[in-house]
Amino acid sequence: MQTLLCSLMGYLVGNINPAYIIAKIKGFDIRKKGTGNAGASNAVIIMGKKAGAVVAIFDIFKAAVAVSVAAMLFPKLRFAKALTGGACILGHIFPFLMNFHGGKGLACLGGVILAYEPCFFLILLCCELILSLTFDYICIVPISGSMIFTSYYAFTTGDIAGTCVLSAVALVMLYKHIENIKRIQNGTEAHISFLWKKDQEIERIKRNVKG
Repeated sequence: MQTLLCSLMGYLVGNINPAYIIAKIKGFDIRKKGTGNAGASNAVIIMGKKAGAVVAIFDIFKAAVAVSVAAMLFPKLRFAKALTGGACILGHIFPFLMNFHGGKGLACLGGVILAYEPCFFLILLCCELILSLTFDYICIVPISGSMIFTSYYAFTTGDIAGTCVLSAVALVMLYKHIENIKRIQNGTEAHISFLWKKDQEIERIKRNVKG
């Protein structure tokens, strides 16, 4: 019963999608613009940096709150945090309220890590910032971050069930970013420098699409 409640709570919280809600208030479906995903990255591209920041912060904290509440309600369930966090990420990626077409889970992953261990969250955040700026692609972060956190969780807890849940989520996140990897290969994936060189990036992507 505790396992079911953790899964259900995490998944339902993950269904709350601020990118989709804000876009709907503005009169459009964010999944039909930009990269086609309802997440912070596409919110930046379509609605600007402020909207993207709001979406990212909300998604981080919805996951962190869900994980923290599960840990308080079910202290004896060893993998409560991993299960609830994994369910929240999957709820964000495959929300039934949005016909199972949501975001890609990066901000929610950050929230799960924050709730699990704030110090590790800050260390990983710094490492991922360096990594992403070095390669100039944001999609590097969820792929590497999910794998690193899963490994760290396994090493620090020895929890097989929780590790299996996080491993499955990491594979899903990798699968969801295959399109990004393909766009990197053909030169049509937006660089992080899109944030301060929007016009140049749009022009570069258009040239590569035509090419």
